[in-house]
Amino acid sequence: MKLNEIKDHEGATHSKKRLGRGIGSGSGKTGGRGVKGQKSRSGVAINGFEGGQMPIYRRLPKRGFVNIFAKDFAEVSLGRLQQAVDAKKLDAKKTVTAEALKEAGVIRRVKDGVRVLSGGELKAKLTLEVAGASKAAIEKIEKAGGSITVAGGSKTTE
Repeated sequence: MKLNEIKDHEGATHSKKRLGRGIGSGSGKTGGRGVKGQKSRSGVAINGFEGGQMPIYRRLPKRGFVNIFAKDFAEVSLGRLQQAVDAKKLDAKKTVTAEALKEAGVIRRVKDGVRVLSGGELKAKLTLEVAGASKAAIEKIEKAGGSITVAGGSKTTE
């Protein structure tokens, strides 16, 4: 097969409907738009407009707020860390940082840092350097003989 021989399967593409090309075509004159009115004309953008009635987005009350200072952490469970160590993607002897986790394919992107959660079991003795960790995760890491330093200075972040 050559590049110039590549084509879609039969019936995969539909030809565009040619509107307004005579009455015999079946979609001539008004071109499938009905008759008269704003929507039959070009340049119409009336999303959310309800004909003068109070639109639904104004009838419903505003609720909640978005904290613009909230941090978005990449979350990693202890089970996932153990998986990476077992698959020889993470070196248990070296310090595990956000960059090391990214290179190992454990996380996709670093975001505002990595937060370790306690899901799963950890058998490897790891030295972690992360932005946050749950209390249960810290207990499990220390029980396995490892250590953890949290970037904020303290050991736990709630």
